[in-house]
Amino acid sequence: MKQLFFTAIVLLAMTFVSACAPKSTPVMTAEVNPDNGQFIIRESGKPVLQYNYQTVYEDDVIRPESQKDKKFEYYPIGGGVYLDEYYKSNPAVSNDGKATSAIWAVPRSDYIHPLYGPDGEMLTSDWPDADHPHHRGIFWAWPEVEYGSERSDLYALQRTFARPTGNVKCTAGSEYAEIKAENRWIWGERKAIVREWVTIRAYRASEERRVIDLTVQMQALVDSVTIATRFTNSYGGLNVRMATPKEQKISHYTDTTTVSPVRCWADFSGIFESGRSTAGMTILQHRTNPEYPGKWVDYPNLSWVQPTFPTPNTRYLLSRDKPLILRYRLIVHQGGTPGDAVLSKQWDEFHSIKN
Repeated sequence: MKQLFFTAIVLLAMTFVSACAPKSTPVMTAEVNPDNGQFIIRESGKPVLQYNYQTVYEDDVIRPESQKDKKFEYYPIGGGVYLDEYYKSNPAVSNDGKATSAIWAVPRSDYIHPLYGPDGEMLTSDWPDADHPHHRGIFWAWPEVEYGSERSDLYALQRTFARPTGNVKCTAGSEYAEIKAENRWIWGERKAIVREWVTIRAYRASEERRVIDLTVQMQALVDSVTIATRFTNSYGGLNVRMATPKEQKISHYTDTTTVSPVRCWADFSGIFESGRSTAGMTILQHRTNPEYPGKWVDYPNLSWVQPTFPTPNTRYLLSRDKPLILRYRLIVHQGGTPGDAVLSKQWDEFHSIKN
């Protein structure tokens, strides 16, 4: 079955080549890999990031050298089994994450991984461990997606999934490359409930940094679709699962509401595998995002930091008439966390762009 599906991916990918293959040889390129249907942005031939548009199975995961042979050990759990019920009825099973992985280790798509650092090191992580195999690099998803009176979990890959439509446009040039792709959120593999457009624009790197702009648009295709963080007071939105580096440092900052404009940023840095020195990534939220600024959440033990959306203790109703637009800037940088003056300037630069 997987082989047939893979063949279908290749055939679909080949239809993208004419739209996404550069007609010349610009510095920044964005094109489809006909071997797996995924999209890669490169600068002068070197990979910058991969956007996983097609389904990624565990066997397909791109890992750093030290983890290439990593495999999960699963307990055999049937679909739809709640974890607490499983442990209660199987007291001999250790609560060590293996049962968790059997539920949450689901093939996935619509996310960025790998994102590469200044030395070509892998900054993000996919299928990272037994407890959280659903984590997948940089992805935009919500633990609570409600349609009418029912709930699903796009974040943990349960009941609702982002599926590619095949509508993709790539742009290449001297200053940036861009991927714009359409997905549909499919409820129970039957009904499309949300139309999503993601735009990933990676700029040519300077000596110190590379800028990547990410825009996600979501528009309901049916009535009464809402999104929320876990329990409406936790994680969800733009999710960032980094590879675990040596000397890891996570920080985030938001101005008080008495300041205008309110600036906010987060940073993650460390020495990543195969990197020659400290590197990291800064996350900027755009103030045009609804309910800006989103609350920062970090989980150092998971190498995780994110700007959440929507506001804690609320649900956000997706409209059929007007898309929800969320904009972020990711800045891959050399060295540790930049100083406040640098980060403030970078936030201002992000907001000086006219779209």
